[in-house]
Amino acid sequence: MTGPNLFGVDLFGNPIRPASRSPMGARFIVPPFSVLDARQGEWQERKRAWIGMGIASEEGRDVHLSGSQMPAATLGADGRTIRGDGAGRVGDNGSTIFDPVVCELAYRWFAPPGGLILDPFAGGSVRGIVAGALGRAYLGVDLRAEQIAANERQREDLAHELSAPVEWACADSATLPAVLRGRRADFVFSCPPYADLERYSDDPRDLSTLDYGAFCTAYRAIIAHAVEALKPDRFACFVVGDLRDPKGLYRNFPGETIAAFEAAGARLYNEAILVTAVGSLSLRVGKPFLSARKLGKTHQNVLVFVKGDPKRAAAACEVMDG
Repeated sequence: MTGPNLFGVDLFGNPIRPASRSPMGARFIVPPFSVLDARQGEWQERKRAWIGMGIASEEGRDVHLSGSQMPAATLGADGRTIRGDGAGRVGDNGSTIFDPVVCELAYRWFAPPGGLILDPFAGGSVRGIVAGALGRAYLGVDLRAEQIAANERQREDLAHELSAPVEWACADSATLPAVLRGRRADFVFSCPPYADLERYSDDPRDLSTLDYGAFCTAYRAIIAHAVEALKPDRFACFVVGDLRDPKGLYRNFPGETIAAFEAAGARLYNEAILVTAVGSLSLRVGKPFLSARKLGKTHQNVLVFVKGDPKRAAAACEVMDG
């Protein structure tokens, strides 16, 4: 099992109808443009194939959503942004499930085959499972023992699909150097917690329990550790979205992420908009818009950074010549 083939078969080796594959899609999975449209049929077909493997990334998550924000929304009742329809779908417990196609794009476009992917905010299992299925080793770090146990059950259930080692460390990412013990990563990839919008635990080390100033301080330190662990001439990618403060004003979380990476020595190299399905947002956006003119958010930011020389980093990636 090596994931959906670039040249016309799905996850299970079944031919994909030629009419369903654009020339650029056949070569690059989806066109490598600065707008990534997860609403398109080819994207959704590929996503269904990945989920059809049995990925259940919501297992192990008991999310406590703050304030009046609703679990299946990108816009809560107070108009503050949450992650419900962000990089993936929403599980039965209201937790965000990361889109496996985003993982596939990140790994095939920016991660060397056979390399180690470091995920400092691991959460669910999907980023690890997709990495292992695509022949990339994976190390994810998460604080919660119950989440690690759920991820490891997923790994055992899908072991026959994996061609590279996948592991999770139950640890605080603030201690990343101790977790790595000298190992170096070929790609850093994560979707960080969005401050206090989804509260994952009551552990005081959990970033989701901190006020925004303390959150940003801890966030910058973890990114610095991750960039230090990244090999020279390699890429990193974070999927983030902006969030509102209690007054409804945007905090510029993507800008905070860019500043943290650049302070750590990784320069912003690519920026893409991930357009996600509207879902039930059309039913929920009316009240917040009429009361405060807040737009319903249907996108996230995919930020790609490079440490060192971009051409050398690109040369280490998967060959995608059609």
